[in-house]
Amino acid sequence: MTSELIEFLRRRTAIIADHAWRDRDAAEHLGALKQVSEEISAWTIAHRTSVDSQLRHYLANASYQKALAHLEAQDGK
Repeated sequence: MTSELIEFLRRRTAIIADHAWRDRDAAEHLGALKQVSEEISAWTIAHRTSVDSQLRHYLANASYQKALAHLEAQDGK
């Protein structure tokens, strides 16, 4: 279940980090960022009752890097 969210969060991070893409085609870059952000929002709504309170807090506040770190730390346990 959370593996899908991890993928969305990693994809968002990769898009943000791709400055060459942003510089080459800002509109396409922004569109990709919007799309993955919508996917994160939809996932959050669909799973809001089945995730721990800390993750809910990060997602509600769009603290996506913290959410990813939280999930990766749990994955390592």
